[in-house]
Amino acid sequence: MAQAQTNIDQLTITTIRTLCMDAVQKANSGHPGAPMGLAPCAYVLFKRFLKHNPKNPAWIDRDRFVLSGGHVSSLIYSLLYLFGYGLEIDDLKNFRQWGSRTPGHPELGHTPGVETTTGPLGQGIANAVGMAVAERHLAARFNMKDKEIINHHTYVMCGDGDLMEGVALESISLAGHLGLGKLICLYDDNSITIEGKTDIAFTEDVRAKFESQNWHVVTVNDGNDLEEIQKAIQAGKDAVARPSLVQIKTHIAYGSPNKQDSSDAHGAPLGVEEIKLVKKFYGAPVDKNFFVPENVLENCGKALIFGEGFEQSWQNIFNDYKKQYPKLAASFVDAISGFLSEGWDAKIPQFNPEDGPVATRAASGQVLNAIADNLPELMGGSADLAPSNKTYINGASDFQKDAYDGRNIRFGVREHAMAAIMSGMYLHSGIRPYGGTFLVFADYMRPAIRMATLMKLPLIYVFTHDSVAVGEDGPTHQPVEHLASLRAIPGLNVVRPADANETALAWKQALKTVDSPTALILSRQKLPTLDVSQRDGEFNYGAYAVKKVMDPDMILIGTGSEVHICVEAAGILKKDHNIKATVVSMPSWELFANAPAPYRERILPTSITKRMAVEAGISMGWEKYTGSEGKIIGIDKFGASAPGGTVLKEYGISVENIVEKALDLLK
Repeated sequence: MAQAQTNIDQLTITTIRTLCMDAVQKANSGHPGAPMGLAPCAYVLFKRFLKHNPKNPAWIDRDRFVLSGGHVSSLIYSLLYLFGYGLEIDDLKNFRQWGSRTPGHPELGHTPGVETTTGPLGQGIANAVGMAVAERHLAARFNMKDKEIINHHTYVMCGDGDLMEGVALESISLAGHLGLGKLICLYDDNSITIEGKTDIAFTEDVRAKFESQNWHVVTVNDGNDLEEIQKAIQAGKDAVARPSLVQIKTHIAYGSPNKQDSSDAHGAPLGVEEIKLVKKFYGAPVDKNFFVPENVLENCGKALIFGEGFEQSWQNIFNDYKKQYPKLAASFVDAISGFLSEGWDAKIPQFNPEDGPVATRAASGQVLNAIADNLPELMGGSADLAPSNKTYINGASDFQKDAYDGRNIRFGVREHAMAAIMSGMYLHSGIRPYGGTFLVFADYMRPAIRMATLMKLPLIYVFTHDSVAVGEDGPTHQPVEHLASLRAIPGLNVVRPADANETALAWKQALKTVDSPTALILSRQKLPTLDVSQRDGEFNYGAYAVKKVMDPDMILIGTGSEVHICVEAAGILKKDHNIKATVVSMPSWELFANAPAPYRERILPTSITKRMAVEAGISMGWEKYTGSEGKIIGIDKFGASAPGGTVLKEYGISVENIVEKALDLLK
């Protein structure tokens, strides 16, 4: 029996559903079922709650909407088209095609109105937590009692698959602890995944889980009941002291006589004949594809009028704010524009060789605090390792519930969530996030790092305890493959400073970078400060000579803690064997690869084929710089439990071994 199209709301929901079905069918690829079930909830949110201006998707005080289950992308594209974000019907017809604005999963920068790139489940939930963190912090920093310029909500839509992922659980836990009351999660509880019913692997009490983590929970038993959905979302907004979960019982592929409530509707088109049956059930024209009634466009198009009103009201408030609080207003503009404050690097210390050895993690902590004094947008923390990572801003308080002006975030032992939350904080605008842990735990963060690099977000990851020099903790905590693993991510700048001054330059380079994240790889052990007079500009090219000789016999290339032993080895080669070796510090492969070709030739002349790379990590990849006639001293096996110096020596990371291997190479 066909549904009666009794009002414009139902007609709009039907249009959203049919657009999603048609887009997936034309592409012969995608996920039609969840959009069909979620259409009523999505419509209520966009029509009755979302504070946004489709003509200006970047307006700072807009509500954020994150589609965590990125496979449901046909839903958000249909909404963005209908509500006036600039998509055309042809964009929906080109769903999942080369060069289209409607890729298979939402991608930041491809589609106006898409707040973050989602796809791997759970990432969007964590991104949304980061956006909510940023909203609360900026509100605490800039709002005045008589003038609120930051006051909006973050909505995230997720499914069962999102809630099974560990990153979601980590993020949910932290959000509840922080009391992020402006975060509302719309949970599509349709009990279906790719393999079948969720009860084959997922039988927990979701409501109890969220309530136990200080979330407010409301359940909607009928995902087609618009009024119940509205009441539930409003209840979430009213629960200002806690984040809210709106649990919505829906039917995947609602209205499909043969595929409703079936995993068959999850990841494949319904089929032409099935779509006709569904459209008949909806009361939509069976013989028309991508059909949009004019009154539906008029209904959704009102968002353009309301949106301009929302932004204009805010602009009026901000105009008064600028008059009353001009310095705060200027700081606000700098923050949301991503500008580095004038003099942000004025206090960065210069380290001298005579001051003695300094661990690069310790130097990083000094540099971080020197920058933080002049760059209030800098905000972050560590995965319960701040004393070891040296990531605490000494002059700032903690970001905690009801103390949102703090700049130090206690992420807890939640590495994956930390990385994904950092992305959300930056995506919100107004904050320059950093986060720290041990390098070996970069594995826990890798999915979020990959997503941040895909989005070109200039985040800063502080990885300390960078090699087998960690020592007694043994192979479980000694990274060997992690540098290569991070370097394998396209677009991620991996920087391993050789001393305290390189560490300072690495921080400066990271903060000046606007289109890629940076991974700072820092030592636990103390390293001598190299006696190099000029290196500022050359460091930014990723490699430079720390010990230069005329007509060298060979080149020694090192990173991090191995550079100073290369310098020492070069001295012995000259003194005892009359061999001249230039020593190159190569803190970043990525920066060096992007350096001008003449500069690269000057640092690694093709005429000098006797080259040796030294790094306390796996050797894979170094052949690119050593060439066919070179050698690599690396560690191509797991570490061992012993004092760090002993492990390094036993594994050949020593002056003696460098000299021996250099002599072999020159033979």
